[in-house]
Amino acid sequence: QVQLVESGGGLVQAGGSLRLSCTTSELTFLTYAMGWFRQAPGAEREFIAAVSSPSGRNTDYSDSVKGRFTISRDNAKNTVYLQMNSLKPEDAAVYYCAADQRYSAVIAGRVDYWGKGTLVTVSS
Repeated sequence: QVQLVESGGGLVQAGGSLRLSCTTSELTFLTYAMGWFRQAPGAEREFIAAVSSPSGRNTDYSDSVKGRFTISRDNAKNTVYLQMNSLKPEDAAVYYCAADQRYSAVIAGRVDYWGKGTLVTVSS
């Protein structure tokens, strides 16, 4: 069973940056498409970004983060990253890592594996 562990969340001022990481011990990590989702209080879980496998050449972003966030992967480290720049108060949420062998499943949020989340707080 694939286990995903997020890190890098915390408190940041508006306009600042954070880099989230999602790491797994799964030896076949490079076969999985990966994604990031977020959920704010009272809201549904929202798609943020996805990256294809194994090279990471294909990426997709939600309109709300396009141009500010960047998803990438390092297969040698079994890690996917979410670089978040120009953070806004509305970016505050719990951020979840997701994995599935189908890229379309990651886009749709219908994945086989979820992380437990990491909290991002943005102050004004």
